[in-house]
Amino acid sequence: MILLGVNIDHCATLRQARYRDAAGAEGGAVEPDPVLLAERSERAGADGITAHLREDRRHIQDRDVWRLRESVRTRLNLEMACTREMVDLALKVKPQAVCIVPENRTEVTTEGGLDVAGGREKVAACVAAMSAAGIEASLFIDPDDAQIDAAAGIGAPVVELHTGAYAHACGTPRQAAELRRLTLGAARAHALGLKVNAGHGINYVNIAEVRAVPHLHELNIGHSILSRALFTGIEEAVREMRARMNP
Repeated sequence: MILLGVNIDHCATLRQARYRDAAGAEGGAVEPDPVLLAERSERAGADGITAHLREDRRHIQDRDVWRLRESVRTRLNLEMACTREMVDLALKVKPQAVCIVPENRTEVTTEGGLDVAGGREKVAACVAAMSAAGIEASLFIDPDDAQIDAAAGIGAPVVELHTGAYAHACGTPRQAAELRRLTLGAARAHALGLKVNAGHGINYVNIAEVRAVPHLHELNIGHSILSRALFTGIEEAVREMRARMNP
């Protein structure tokens, strides 16, 4: 069984579009509530909840993270930049897992993987801090040999392969090559003793190919599930994705 982590960021994106200046992150007229969405996702079978607290707080807010830590019954995976501020916050909140990602404030969503090979010392210190606190650390990286080898070299227990290049290539002549790159990357990571997760751009169509990538432990999916939920409700959207992941 491949596990499903539901990313709830874009529920908070919708909330912030109207209530960015509200005094609190929930209650009263402030909606939608990403924590309530997380609860209903779990009820429908989500194996974990993923939320990205960005440095510019464009969607998920600090209060959301604390509320999620109190309410999530499966597993909270906090996506975060490799910064002192985020390390300190993660050590206070103590989610079950963190995924260390790159951040560019001009991007709409995370584009591209973390450069572990080019920042070994900084990333290694972050991973070590998480491990010492009993928090499982994952590195969001492109499926490239140098990044996979670097992740293993600094002692990261998990990698999350960035599937964005594959998702963008779907329907083009590059699709098969990008799928092969993911397949080889997953095999290499597994051979080096890394747990293999994947995420970014996975949807209800391309999941048919993604699920065949070897050694996958968990997929983190947000935008596609939230988009489907507008028409079917979050429970049905989660159930359908789980069924397509594990037919």
